[in-house]
Amino acid sequence: MYELVQAISNGDEKTALHQFICALSDSGKRYFLRNEILLFFADYCHQSQKPAYFYYSSSVGKLIQYTHEIILEEESTWFVIRPRIANQEVWQLTADFSRFEQMTPEALLDVRDRLVNRYQPHILEIDLHPFYESSPRIDDARNIGQGLAFLNRYLCNQLLTDPEYWVEMLFKALHGLQCNGIRLLLSDRIDSGIQLAKQIKPALKLLSERSPHEPYEKFSFDLQELGFEPGWGNTAARVKGTLELLDRLIYSPEPGILETFVARVPAVFRIVLVSVHGWVAQEDVLGRDETLGQVIYVLEQARSLENELREQIKLAGLDQIGIKPHVIILTRLIPNCEGTFCNLRLEKVRDTENAWILRVPFGEFNPEVTNNWISKFEIWPYLEQFALDAEKELLAQFKGKPNLIVGNYSDGNLVAFILSRRMKVTQCNIAHSLEKPKHLFSNLYWQDLEDKYHFSAQFTADLISMNAADFIITSSYQEIVGTPDTIGQYESYKCFTMPQMYHVVDGIDLFSPKFNLVPPGVNENIFFPYSQKENRDSNLRTQVHGLLFSREDPQIFGNIDDPNKRSIFAVDTITSINNLTGLAECFGKSQALQERCNLILLSSKLHPDEATNRDEAEEIQKLYDVIDQYHLYGKIRWVGMRIPSSELAEAYRVVADSQGIYVHFARFESFGRSILEAMISGLPTFTTKFGGSSEIVENQENGFNVNPTDLEETAKKILDFLDQCDSRAEYWHEVSEWMSQRIHHRYNWHLHSNQLLLLAKMFSFWNFVAPENNEARDRYMEALFHLIYKPRAEKILEKHNGG
Repeated sequence: MYELVQAISNGDEKTALHQFICALSDSGKRYFLRNEILLFFADYCHQSQKPAYFYYSSSVGKLIQYTHEIILEEESTWFVIRPRIANQEVWQLTADFSRFEQMTPEALLDVRDRLVNRYQPHILEIDLHPFYESSPRIDDARNIGQGLAFLNRYLCNQLLTDPEYWVEMLFKALHGLQCNGIRLLLSDRIDSGIQLAKQIKPALKLLSERSPHEPYEKFSFDLQELGFEPGWGNTAARVKGTLELLDRLIYSPEPGILETFVARVPAVFRIVLVSVHGWVAQEDVLGRDETLGQVIYVLEQARSLENELREQIKLAGLDQIGIKPHVIILTRLIPNCEGTFCNLRLEKVRDTENAWILRVPFGEFNPEVTNNWISKFEIWPYLEQFALDAEKELLAQFKGKPNLIVGNYSDGNLVAFILSRRMKVTQCNIAHSLEKPKHLFSNLYWQDLEDKYHFSAQFTADLISMNAADFIITSSYQEIVGTPDTIGQYESYKCFTMPQMYHVVDGIDLFSPKFNLVPPGVNENIFFPYSQKENRDSNLRTQVHGLLFSREDPQIFGNIDDPNKRSIFAVDTITSINNLTGLAECFGKSQALQERCNLILLSSKLHPDEATNRDEAEEIQKLYDVIDQYHLYGKIRWVGMRIPSSELAEAYRVVADSQGIYVHFARFESFGRSILEAMISGLPTFTTKFGGSSEIVENQENGFNVNPTDLEETAKKILDFLDQCDSRAEYWHEVSEWMSQRIHHRYNWHLHSNQLLLLAKMFSFWNFVAPENNEARDRYMEALFHLIYKPRAEKILEKHNGG
């Protein structure tokens, strides 16, 4: 970047840059983001009659393509430049163009404070860089999110470099494994890594003389004589295979061998999934609108993990000695449960043998608040006491400590941090959706938004939990570091200001191996391709077809004049970010789309008086206004009710029956459960380009990722697809089959659970061999918790108590 800046400063294009900055200044604005910068630059090039190459290929053009922010001050112009993914530079150009020099992140944060007139000269600076400095880290941005593969390579290199030390550490880790007081894998007969390496040979000789299918019980005493306890396998062949992997790992370590061996180690039996903010129940409850996707995710994850653990325990031969998996979904108990089971302390998860929902009430606070459901933005004062109370409950339920604690969303991740720290248990974070990047400028204007959103507590909680977590799983690469054009969700925590509270100079190491890409799956017993006629219920199909096209109901708006047209289908809750109004407007502005398609919307609410807050009511009314403005009557149908998952799954299939399409038009989507559901059902799916959801479609030639801010281009992409379907009859079927197979093979719960358990085992081992890497960092997080988070949470509590 230095060379590019020098080329501009010392060349003929300095004048062009000056003219462009003047054009920005003439707009009256002081702060510009990437999209605005590119639009202004395109207009400048047009107005100045620049040659075609100038926009992309000139030095100024290249600089602008890399620029994500421009801030205008009286004495200088500030450029935030992102020359490559996960790398940001700050440059200052003086007003007289005499200096164009690189500046520090601290200087940029001061500029942002001045921009909103909230600058103060001495402010707390949070810098996490020293805590990651000595830790192994990924060096290529393309490999971010592949922490497990990196750690496998790193540990194998360590085994080769210092084999005696690392074999001893491996021995100690294996020697310490137990469950319910039962020693696993190694007994005290083996007392060192060297002895372990020696004992493998006679064990393999013994096993080679046995029938491959001979049960473990038949030769267990012989193995125990050599120092090997249960857990290596359920048959002679399985035990022999596991010991051969260990032997190869000791003498010729390779990443693939390490991963396969660790996957077989029985080290995880009890798991806690923390999903605090409540309304976690089953089929007919499944969360409130703001948490619906998360509740479904956690329930399906619990089922899958319990099933995967059961299979692993069986293959390890431990089911024969009474060891069983135990999975607990930890959430809050809500006394005023509105006829649901949310006031029930313990509830079994359906279709499992030993997975449970454990509900713990919020402690002795104002019952007028805590006896009811509390929004995710108001929940912060109650989390610490909830974690302390939950710890006692969990220890009682498990009759011991869990092996893994998985946090969900900001509140669940903070509780996971507290529990993990107190119980000395491996912590995994799942963000689902970080609020900071969803709400533009929310950190800059946090004081103005505080009464409504309490972002000061939430962003601090995010910072604490993401750094304290042993590992973080994400659904997409973009969730971590975005794209060349957009900032990643976690990347947005790298450097930011909370004016007059603190500056985050370096908030997270994006190259840390803690980041791992582990997307969720979809329940294929419910969501399956429309073409599987034998699995479909004809009565359900008729019922759902009526719901989407003909049934009269107070919760349905609009009748379709021509049901033979293709359907554009969308499923979401009504918020400005989910942008169903934008999709309706896109449809309304395109006469061609209206002539060829109907628009069918499925949301949970239909009337403004059903809204839980003013923003939601305004968005519902806005959708009615769009329908009226573009006279969409007879072309749009809006179903505003919660329907069971079985009906929702059939709805996707009914739309696919008539070769419809699905459009996810959110302004931002971290991933998008409905996209998986639509694609597995066989619906060709268009999804927003902003966020990680675009990775699901894999964007064949950019055809299925759409820009929700460009309605004309979106309509054109859909029409281009329809033209191809009309000109070649099999095209719709090809796309349908490709999308369905992509979800089936890449986004399934079996893969997810396998990978999650492997990560838990690997990072538990890593913490065992290198505990010093984390202790100082975690102490720092505790300081942030007590000195920043708790005072902010207490202010919310004062408000709840009428203060």
